Amino acid sequence: MLGKIVYISNNIAHVQIPPNTKVSTNLMNMHVIFEDEKKKVLGEIDDINRDLIKIRFLGEIVDNQFIGGVIRKPTIEANVRMINAEELKIIVGSNEKGSFMLGTSALYDNYPIMVNINDLFSNHMAIFGNSGSGKSCGVARLLQNIFTNPNFKPYKANIFIFDAYGEYHNAFTNFSEINPNYQFKYYTTNKQDKNGQPLQIPLWLLDNDDFAILLSASDHAQLPIIERMLKMVRIFASDGEMALRYKNHLIAKAIMTILYTNQSASSKRNDVFAIFNSCSTPQFNPEAVVQGVGYKRKFRECFLINDQDNFSESVLLSDYVSSFIDESLDQYEETEINYFTLEDLEKALNFTLISEGLLRNEKAYSGAIALKVRLHSILISEYSQYFKVPSFLTKDQYIATLISQNNRKAQIINFNLEDVEDWFAKFVTKAYVKLLFNYVKNMANRATIPFHIFLEEAHRYVQNDSDSYLIGYNIFDRVAKEGRKYGLILDLISQRPVELSDTVISQMANFLIFKITHPLDVEYIQKMLPNISIDVIEKQKSLQPGTCMAFGRAFKIPMIVKMQIPDPMPESSNCNILGTW
Repeated sequence: MLGKIVYISNNIAHVQIPPNTKVSTNLMNMHVIFEDEKKKVLGEIDDINRDLIKIRFLGEIVDNQFIGGVIRKPTIEANVRMINAEELKIIVGSNEKGSFMLGTSALYDNYPIMVNINDLFSNHMAIFGNSGSGKSCGVARLLQNIFTNPNFKPYKANIFIFDAYGEYHNAFTNFSEINPNYQFKYYTTNKQDKNGQPLQIPLWLLDNDDFAILLSASDHAQLPIIERMLKMVRIFASDGEMALRYKNHLIAKAIMTILYTNQSASSKRNDVFAIFNSCSTPQFNPEAVVQGVGYKRKFRECFLINDQDNFSESVLLSDYVSSFIDESLDQYEETEINYFTLEDLEKALNFTLISEGLLRNEKAYSGAIALKVRLHSILISEYSQYFKVPSFLTKDQYIATLISQNNRKAQIINFNLEDVEDWFAKFVTKAYVKLLFNYVKNMANRATIPFHIFLEEAHRYVQNDSDSYLIGYNIFDRVAKEGRKYGLILDLISQRPVELSDTVISQMANFLIFKITHPLDVEYIQKMLPNISIDVIEKQKSLQPGTCMAFGRAFKIPMIVKMQIPDPMPESSNCNILGTW
């Protein structure tokens, strides 16, 4: 039993220390109970001096349940004592079927801290901490605890880890040894890494907005070009009769447009043959046969130039080309999604620029050329390998391949992005998050296949960038606001929360904050999270590596959690300088 309450101010009770009583400083942050008739109020020791103990009220225990907040403070006559084992279990959770062990209490002799799985994993979560504070180890242990929990077997889990440094492979390399039905699937961008499969992204599953991000579009005038390019490539990738008619119609219109310009004949010829470099058909190519009255010409022969700087077969050329123009085809859309490559995409873009006359339009020229140069640079770079998918897959088929391995369901899918630059890693994460978001959003039975996205070094991707200006939204903002109800959950891991999107942070419901000391980050966390107390902010500054402040919807009160060492460990430790030297 502690002493009597001397006075109560705001949310603090000042409790007198009985005379001749020794009080150890290890009572700091411990929890006490104020008993007042049938009322139990939970408090936490904030400060101790020679005469008084300051105890902050946290909430009430009613019918063996904790309720946060205190409406009616205890009376001055209330008894004050330390929390007992049964009351502690109410606060830190018990070993039930729907829970798992997050870690142990740093205050109560390694007492296990149990968390309800629904409360933690059905809401967005943020994991913050300085480099070396234990974030990666904490995440690895968190997931290891989920799958080694004897209370349940999460066979249907879908956990995607986007790994900036290739740290997590080692932590789950023996995943199937826990249970033979567990599968760990590993994609990698590191050519030297022989453990994983190469990253492969089907181009035909990307939409206009994805290509705007991939091609670093910066102006709204570029969006119609991208839209037209995709329409072209889908038609050109088709082999049907209607597609051929449409190709000829488009090529014919483009050629007629060129023929009626004020350019010299040689310039017109160059522009027409530039079209053939992008796309051609049996009817439109340099060797195609053009039938005249009683004679034939090859298409290229129609472009011979006479002394008057005109084409010698201008009438034949004009009649032949115009015969393929069918204005009703302008409304044609290719409804089926077809296989195409980066090479096909470049041809479609080149044709779009020529057929639309964009390369002769001063206002559109710079934006058009920027897209052309950007696409070509990707095509000839090492990044082209990530788009080389051998055969056509539908969206459902592709997602099925992502979450399966060895003809079994894969529960953890790890993407190692260590071998690509930030701009491409950002595109990859956005493309996959959007793909999964559209998938779950269109499901007949909402939230029946949940997906969890763990983003390591999230500040590299989840930013206040130009997406909202350019395409009208940021996919991370949209998922943060809407994804939870569809079963798409974000789990952000970052050492620089100040660089993250404000919108995304505002939607986080649970937090694991390891030691973080940068004043801008500390101030940002305090501003963005109105329910976080100064006490929590101060506590996290002195945390040991591997220990975090856990608070949010899954926790009754903010708790100091000591995470167990992962087994196996992720590859996130410091370089062994002594051993190397």
